[in-house]
Amino acid sequence: MQYPTFHDVLKAQVRIRSYLRPTPLHRYASLTALVGADEVWVKHENHQPVGAFKVRGGINLVSQLSGDERSRGVIAASTGNHGQSVAYASRLFDVPATVMVPEDANPGKVAAMQGLGAEVRFHGRDFDEAREEVERLTEIHGYRYIHSGNEPLLVAGVGTEALEIFQENPAIDTIIVPIGGGSGASGCCLAAKGVSPDIQVIGVQAEAAPAAYRSWREGRPVEDRMETFAEGLATRFGFSMPQRILHDMLDDFVLVSEDELKKAVVLMLEHTHNLVEGAGAAPLAAALKIKERLKGRRVALIASGGNLSLERLRVILGETNEEV
Repeated sequence: MQYPTFHDVLKAQVRIRSYLRPTPLHRYASLTALVGADEVWVKHENHQPVGAFKVRGGINLVSQLSGDERSRGVIAASTGNHGQSVAYASRLFDVPATVMVPEDANPGKVAAMQGLGAEVRFHGRDFDEAREEVERLTEIHGYRYIHSGNEPLLVAGVGTEALEIFQENPAIDTIIVPIGGGSGASGCCLAAKGVSPDIQVIGVQAEAAPAAYRSWREGRPVEDRMETFAEGLATRFGFSMPQRILHDMLDDFVLVSEDELKKAVVLMLEHTHNLVEGAGAAPLAAALKIKERLKGRRVALIASGGNLSLERLRVILGETNEEV
């Protein structure tokens, strides 16, 4: 499968602009002081209509489906944000959608997908078991399977988040982006390196779910444990197409602990007054971990999503109360 190009990201921006407004890009003086960079900006993908960046890719992909694919309907596996993206785009273009989620999926994300008209089914203990069931059903029923990473139109669509950053602030020289399956990070790489090869793109993943990190380090898709609370980072496999892009373009990859992720959720709430989920807080966690390297740089943190459950927030606030 040939991966998309910078030109594909530009075309995707034209396609989706009728359906999505650019999300805010804000500079925070207190985060700048905390990280010690020259400037720290936050790209607020948590302000998307589904609360996460993936809707960009969903709209770009579903808008391009053939008549036959639309009539067969689409199916996806998700911990929530990819499924919401597929559900949102499918409602826009009147396409039947089914989303398979793990049995302990975030109830707020499940309700959102159902509210958007998707049929939500439960299967397995994690994303990858849900994905395997989707692949089985696709073979039987002929659905159009929308993989959460190995989709050129999806990756090009989500790359528009980075394109908007440079269009609003061309001085940004570093982007830190969370990585689960890798669609967001690979899209950011395409956009950033298309603007300038000197822009640094740094990925971040949970130590408790390091499959994408290990895949990038070893140059091949590998399987690893998945024990993070951060749903957007929770994959057991590195996906092949995003990994090819990351191998070619990603400048560095950082792992952060569960405690660092939780602390970053609270810091984002305190300093930006925005609720972000674990994946959305991961770039701040990484920035704090590598702050010495960020001195003198103008950094954009991708707040990839804000779909944190109230129950999870209560737990995080309780666990980090004495530390922050």
